[in-house]
Amino acid sequence: MQRLWAGLHRAGDLCRREHSPGCLYNGRDPRQVATAGPAVRHARAAIRTDLAMTPSTDSELLSRARFAEIPPEFEPTDTHPIRVRSRPMPAGWHTERHAHAWAQVAYASRGVLRVATTGTTWMVPPSRAIWVPAHVTHEVVAVEDAFLRTLYISESTVPPGLDTPRVVEVSNLLREVIAALDTPGLSAAREQLLGALALDELTRSEPLPLSVPMPNEKRLRALCEAVIADPTHGESLEQWASTVGASTRTIARLFRQELGVSFSQWRQQAILARAIPLLSQGRPLSHVAQELGYQSQSAFSAMFRRAFGASPRAFIERGAEHRVDNGEQDDEETAQDRDNSTGVIGL
Repeated sequence: MQRLWAGLHRAGDLCRREHSPGCLYNGRDPRQVATAGPAVRHARAAIRTDLAMTPSTDSELLSRARFAEIPPEFEPTDTHPIRVRSRPMPAGWHTERHAHAWAQVAYASRGVLRVATTGTTWMVPPSRAIWVPAHVTHEVVAVEDAFLRTLYISESTVPPGLDTPRVVEVSNLLREVIAALDTPGLSAAREQLLGALALDELTRSEPLPLSVPMPNEKRLRALCEAVIADPTHGESLEQWASTVGASTRTIARLFRQELGVSFSQWRQQAILARAIPLLSQGRPLSHVAQELGYQSQSAFSAMFRRAFGASPRAFIERGAEHRVDNGEQDDEETAQDRDNSTGVIGL
């Protein structure tokens, strides 16, 4: 699947530079490929190749996953069931598909993460966190420069109700508890008390609608990957279906059958996921709305508010305010010094 991501991004860049009249990204009839530029042939070849080589089920992808190793001092144990690790992540940093024998909470005090689990892609905004249960296969990408604190939690310690991945709001209390756990020389008794409080806060944390479900069926998965790579273009379902050699009726049926939603509902989730890094970069809201294909800023804001219960700017600023109010810049610099001394960056 990485070949498809890379091929689509390269093809998309070429399309935009060449303004090719038959480009995949402007929804033209695929029969125009004979007269289209090299960008078009590149994009469609990427989809055809991936259709031929992508496993038909996520179980095949799971079989390729490996258990990730981390430095021993961060592994949870019976006496230390919760460990915390903090370090900076440069934009583009990526972990391959892997799993852990323990659960984890990845909290980015700044920057945006993209986490792909089996069947779902998640976007993690600044000052929010993602919960990943033990043995769940996942990969992580830093969409922009980020600072990450990860709690590694022994499977036996996890309370009921945390059996599926989710992106959650991080309360002020949870944020302070995570920072307190990231204190050198913490006593075992205090570590256990703080860990229990962190888990209790997690069970109360509000989930955020930042998941984009992914299908198993080859044609639908290729289409979904293409839309995620560039969800902002206004192609119809018929135009997207033609790129994977399927009828509109077939693709519409597969969306309902595999994902339980319509194409338009699924695409809105993809757009919301794409909006997070754009907003995090501080771009003007009118520019973000236009880039995401909305006719007006107010239409985009209304859609965003329906999903998150807050305006786009308030949603992003909420995280920024938490970071400033809690003095996390100093914490990051201290943690970065510790991380540089180990010379290890990982999840």
